[in-house]
Amino acid sequence: MAELELIGAPFSNYVRALRMLCEEKGVAYKLTPVRPHTPEVTAIHPAGQIPCLRHGDVAVFESQAIATYIDKAFAGAKFIPEDAEGAAYTTQWISYGNVKVDRWIMREFVVPTAFADKVKGPDMVRINGAIPEIEKCLSTLQTAVAKGGYLAGSALTFADMNIVPMLATFGQFPQGTATLAKYPGLGAYMAKLTARPSYVNTAPPPRA
Repeated sequence: MAELELIGAPFSNYVRALRMLCEEKGVAYKLTPVRPHTPEVTAIHPAGQIPCLRHGDVAVFESQAIATYIDKAFAGAKFIPEDAEGAAYTTQWISYGNVKVDRWIMREFVVPTAFADKVKGPDMVRINGAIPEIEKCLSTLQTAVAKGGYLAGSALTFADMNIVPMLATFGQFPQGTATLAKYPGLGAYMAKLTARPSYVNTAPPPRA
């Protein structure tokens, strides 16, 4: 049988989410650790973005599509539920994570903080402007997980795997830690997820 290949940088929150999915399902995979716009990526994704998947003759881009393929193509527990309600709620929270949480945490806070201009320093106007929007996201997520323990109900789904790398990355910064401390219910949820072997085993190597 063809080898499943995930293509993308290990520090990408989306690459990590897909690796967590493979770990949870017990699916063997090969990680090709490359950055966006490299030949391996542009051969699959028209915009050169990561992650991408290759499995025999199958080549897929966009993380939700890749997760759907992995969950349906391989045996084991289902993390995108088959029933209509479970599938709808899981897809809902994946989309919310991708549209809102990734934008405000990863793009508007983490990127300008971690990759600041060496001369000008961090763009604090942009960073501080993101915090109120991040707090709206955190409040929304805390309310969601309070109902059943996970975003889509009482069981772990790919929606949870998709969101936890973003939240954990935010918590690596002092301002992120202070903001997350305001949401203890979400903190308990994060602690539960980050203790799972699928999260621990997919930690990216320290960045040079």
